[in-house]
Amino acid sequence: MTHLAILCVRNEAAFLLEWLAHHRAVGFDDFLVFSNDCDDGTVEMLDRLAEMGMLDHVPNNGPYDQGGIQFTALKAAAKLKQVKQADWIMPLDIDEFVNIHCGDHTLSALHDALPDATAIPLTWRLFGTSGQVRYEDVPVLDTFTRCAPKVIHWPWRAALFKTLYRNDGTYRKPGVHRPRDPDKTKLDAARWFDGSGRALGDDFKTKRIFSNYGIDNYALAQLNHYPLCALESYVLKADRGRAVHSDHLLGLDYFVERNFNTDEDTSIQSLAPARQAENMSLLADPTLRQLHENAVAWRKSRFNILLEQEPFRALFGRLLMAPPSQPIPPQAAQFLIRHANLAHQSGPK
Repeated sequence: MTHLAILCVRNEAAFLLEWLAHHRAVGFDDFLVFSNDCDDGTVEMLDRLAEMGMLDHVPNNGPYDQGGIQFTALKAAAKLKQVKQADWIMPLDIDEFVNIHCGDHTLSALHDALPDATAIPLTWRLFGTSGQVRYEDVPVLDTFTRCAPKVIHWPWRAALFKTLYRNDGTYRKPGVHRPRDPDKTKLDAARWFDGSGRALGDDFKTKRIFSNYGIDNYALAQLNHYPLCALESYVLKADRGRAVHSDHLLGLDYFVERNFNTDEDTSIQSLAPARQAENMSLLADPTLRQLHENAVAWRKSRFNILLEQEPFRALFGRLLMAPPSQPIPPQAAQFLIRHANLAHQSGPK
């Protein structure tokens, strides 16, 4: 049984080896990676990894569909043999790490816990900055351990998920958060279960992209999401742009909705020995090690260049002033959700 992870990257070579090492340890055995507009050696690193048989690299240089860079890549992926031949598929981002809590913490253990599942949406658990200001070449999974609580009622983005799904023909195309283009004759047989093992309703089969609010969605598995990391890294992320909505600039609003540090979660360290062994094996290749070091140096140099420009200097200053985000009380969240539902029912204004 093969598991394919699909990844889109731009200027993220400094994080690539850790991400790959972890997901090899968790049980993915095939990787399809799209790159676009890279200046930090990401393309060269992916090409070297492809030479080593670790992944398949596809340049995604445009033109891009209206849905954005990532949408264009996933649309192209649907036509590739790697996707057609995979038993299970999961599109991921470089700041997302699959974290399985059952059995030996691998994908096999998750399947054993949910043998009837044909789709398992893994809900984000948002990890904040953990008070880190400057970027350092240290593992993300070891450094950023502060996060949102298990049960959070707002914002709705905290309940977004990415879907691990069986590639049995029910869905003909991978999507950013959920598989797309369903074969309606096969939907009745689809079985969706959340990260706590609960069976999900039919709306998840066709349209949902976020889990139910106000409950623990993580009993069996979660998706650790590190959208911020250190403040310095967030400035570089703003410079890089977004993969889905590339014309939407990242600012303080995005940061505030994700910088939760109230709880600590180190459960992903269950795979630390395996991940570290995979990472050391990759770094044993002299070419990969040099490319990684070059990428680290590029990030430090790029930050200094950005701080000479007012929009990025101003953003960094605002980040320094912004306190960690606090979950709002359930009653206030219900108030916001009620009005969001009313707005949805009445249509755009």
